[in-house]
Amino acid sequence: MIRLTLTLVLVIGVLSSTSQSLRFEIQSAHTKCIAEDIKSNSMTVGKYNVVNPNDGHPLPESHKLTVRVTSAYGNSYHYADRVDSGQFAFTAAEAGDYMACFWAVDHSPQTTVTIDFDWRTGVQAKDWSNVAKKGSVDVMELELKKLYDTVSSIHQEMFYLRERMAWFSGFSLFICIAVAGMQLWHLKTFFEKKKLI
Repeated sequence: MIRLTLTLVLVIGVLSSTSQSLRFEIQSAHTKCIAEDIKSNSMTVGKYNVVNPNDGHPLPESHKLTVRVTSAYGNSYHYADRVDSGQFAFTAAEAGDYMACFWAVDHSPQTTVTIDFDWRTGVQAKDWSNVAKKGSVDVMELELKKLYDTVSSIHQEMFYLRERMAWFSGFSLFICIAVAGMQLWHLKTFFEKKKLI
């Protein structure tokens, strides 16, 4: 029983929603964009900060960013100008690729800005430590709530994938019928030219 539960937890953990944490560099006056495919009505949170190249000293003015998070349809969900850190959180109104773009300020001589960026969506976006504190629930209840949310997320993802597969199946069927029609037309004209029909 315990082995089955652990296996289920591991499988659900692998299949659960996206969590993306990374560190990257940008040159002065350059841009880097990161995309994330998010379903509609999914919670997403992100945190970013510039890594100080000189520990113990204030962050140089050359290490500032402009950050914008937009949907696939161009709707802006977060904008911050000339900052060294920040965070955003929103519930996605439409499904698609959301872009987080980082612009490093123009500076002479050119500098390299290192950024830590953590982007979480779906079940991963929830702060489970606060859920446990607010409800004063024990560990087992908290784990069950996590599993329930993960299973709900997987269930919604399956409906989303079923919808996409239905659309692609219909499109494939249309292409097959169109190709069969073109083959029949070609064979008919070929045999008419050879005077076999």
